[in-house]
Amino acid sequence: MDARASIIISGMVQGVFFRREIVDVARRLGLTGWTRNLLDGRVEVLAEGEKEKIIELIKFTHTGPPLARVKNVEVQWSEYQGEFRNFRITR
Repeated sequence: MDARASIIISGMVQGVFFRREIVDVARRLGLTGWTRNLLDGRVEVLAEGEKEKIIELIKFTHTGPPLARVKNVEVQWSEYQGEFRNFRITR
């Protein structure tokens, strides 16, 4: 079943290649959407695709790349929109 998830990751998650890793993992999983840094130091992700694959991406966000220190991951699920063609870093 296709789904959409908005994910907010907090902790030491900027300047540690977190977004780049999210893009790599999401593309490997066949997901579409985007990721971006927020002004308050968190990272935001909007992902669409198979719910099971999004869950795998969420599991990755709990640890992230080696230099990251994740404190919290918030997830909000919503209906699949089919809005995106690929997965990218945005501003």
